[in-house]
Amino acid sequence: MSLSVIELKKLRQQLRTQRRQLNKFQQKQAEAALLHHLIQHPQFKHSQKIGLYLDAFGEIQTHQIIQRCFDLGKTVYLPQISTMMFGLSWVKVSQQQWKTRRFSLHQLGMLEPKQRGCRVQQLDLLILPLLACDEHGTRLGMGGGFYDRALQYAPKHPYRLGIAHAFQYLNQPLIRQTWDQPLHALCTPKQSYLFKN
Repeated sequence: MSLSVIELKKLRQQLRTQRRQLNKFQQKQAEAALLHHLIQHPQFKHSQKIGLYLDAFGEIQTHQIIQRCFDLGKTVYLPQISTMMFGLSWVKVSQQQWKTRRFSLHQLGMLEPKQRGCRVQQLDLLILPLLACDEHGTRLGMGGGFYDRALQYAPKHPYRLGIAHAFQYLNQPLIRQTWDQPLHALCTPKQSYLFKN
């Protein structure tokens, strides 16, 4: 049985709190363990254009993941909130820009690149943050709907891989709305999951 709207609101608050309570050492450990699973994922191995994100709210950190992408010669794209209906665009960033952290602070509290971006269908692989994911690949985001909108209007979708702390994977099903974009797979520090979409 799916969670009710009230239960979903409580779950969001609980997971946000749980993420924020992780200290820097725990976050670094989680990212390193998750990276071990991620680099073995066939889709990661074969993808060249990879969309990632800059962590800001307790999500799995992406510093090591982004650096590994550059080390492997992959092209990194970071999200930028778009004023258009697509929600997000993805900006190709150079290793130099990444190292010098030349990003702007968005009013919602996260850093983003300021150059012109492309639409999500240009990516091979999209690595998404999340608050929760169930055993069917239903993703619960932060509530803004940016990723869902970007994917909803795309003529072609990249492979969607969520990354999260182990406690964010739920055995109980989440409510999937018509606009929700399910994941193909999820990586946590403990293991990876594949979903049938």
